[in-house]
Amino acid sequence: MNLSEIGSHLKKFRVGIAGAGGLGSNCAALLARSGVGTLVIADYDIVEKSNLSRQFYFTGQEGMKKTEALKENLGRISPEINVIIHSLKLDRTNISQIFGGCDVIVEALDSSEMKEMFIETVQITLKEVPLVAGSGIAGWGNNDILKTRKIDETLYVCGDETSEVTDDLPPLAPRVAIVAGKQANTVVDLLMKMK
Repeated sequence: MNLSEIGSHLKKFRVGIAGAGGLGSNCAALLARSGVGTLVIADYDIVEKSNLSRQFYFTGQEGMKKTEALKENLGRISPEINVIIHSLKLDRTNISQIFGGCDVIVEALDSSEMKEMFIETVQITLKEVPLVAGSGIAGWGNNDILKTRKIDETLYVCGDETSEVTDDLPPLAPRVAIVAGKQANTVVDLLMKMK
């Protein structure tokens, strides 16, 4: 398949992204560049100056809702992309409504409790939909331990699955971007196998 044929194929699909921080915003940019037709993005946070070191936002967007800033940035990459945003906190009651109809869903949430709740809810309420989660992005180096692992028929995890973000081990842009790239690449691989 050539680039045009790949773009025509990916344009047919809808991908959900839970979280618009380091993983979610960078994954969204990569999927937009790949030609995915519709992105459904949910996040309740605002852009802060500290986010600019690793997230797909720019100086001047501080104080904006992440979903609105990301929609603006994705439109600059691909004016024809359809970006549906939800500026709210995800919980068990709204996940299936927001991400129902998505062909693949990306989990890019910050806290382990939110990650666990989101994955459980998707696997119960949207059980046929592939879910690509991120786990273990903190620090730098150690490229060889960053991987993509298929957990079951619908769940994939990208990252090292162990490094926790702390004050002494912050998430730096290179590792965040690598894991976001692995998530986006897994999504594209899944979509390319769909009709």
